[in-house]
Amino acid sequence: MDWKQLWEICSAPDNVPIVLLLFLTPFYLWYGFREAIKNDRLITQLEADPALAKTHHRRHQPYHPAWDKTVHVWPYLLRIELLAALVVTAFLCIWAIYLDAPLEEPANPTLTMNPAKAPWYFLGLQEMLVYFDPWIAGVILPNIIVVGLMAIPYMDTSPLGNGYYTWKQRKFALGGFLFGYLVLWLALAIVGTFIRGPGWMWFWPGQTWDAHRVVHEVNIHLHELFGITDVWEIAIFGGIATLGFTAVLGGAVDFALRKWKPELFRKMNVIQYAHLVGFLIMMIRLPVKMVLKLGFDIKYVWVTPWFNV
Repeated sequence: MDWKQLWEICSAPDNVPIVLLLFLTPFYLWYGFREAIKNDRLITQLEADPALAKTHHRRHQPYHPAWDKTVHVWPYLLRIELLAALVVTAFLCIWAIYLDAPLEEPANPTLTMNPAKAPWYFLGLQEMLVYFDPWIAGVILPNIIVVGLMAIPYMDTSPLGNGYYTWKQRKFALGGFLFGYLVLWLALAIVGTFIRGPGWMWFWPGQTWDAHRVVHEVNIHLHELFGITDVWEIAIFGGIATLGFTAVLGGAVDFALRKWKPELFRKMNVIQYAHLVGFLIMMIRLPVKMVLKLGFDIKYVWVTPWFNV
């Protein structure tokens, strides 16, 4: 991919949000962890000195007398919110003026765009179609994501970390969120934007997007490695492999949680804990399936006459 082609990709109106994410995400990660480290140092200091904990103002900044004053919503908070709304509105106006909406000509069945890509916020789902059947990548996994986000407040009831940055007190929660956001969403969107070229083929950075490129990739299924040919034997073998791996992975996740986060098992009921383990299993299975496809050209593990996994 030459510089001209890279600029055309980055400057496309539909890809500008991804480019902004590449700059905003590292900045906010740095800022959040910087504040978290400062607060964690303060937490450690207060835990070691109970007398100081009784009188400390609970902030890592030096004490300021204005903190003791009552600050009213009007005019202080609303004034800041109004200024923020004006800045955001001006930014969106400039964006709308200088960046055209990514609308194209009416669909022409005789002339298909290559590559045909979804909007930037759906590129992760489009990339998952490479590794899963459409009913999984387009229906099951998005619903699991939505349900998982809705279930977080019911599974995670700890008050620690509410209203302040911390890593020490929220390692498991923040680690799970960062894995889901950076690996399972942002990384897939970046791959779909900068790596997937014509024909949704994989182009490494530096390679020119050649629409006439021919790739000799032979996808295989797991049962083909073992020479299984009967339809029902294939379905049974794939079911045993898939469900067996899920059971082993679930046992490993349960063992790791009980060993390194035993307080979770004590604080949660059976339903909360089962949902937590289930969501973690689904999060781990996606990169495992990606490794099987990209590293070993294994398309499906479980092949049946009705569905494939």
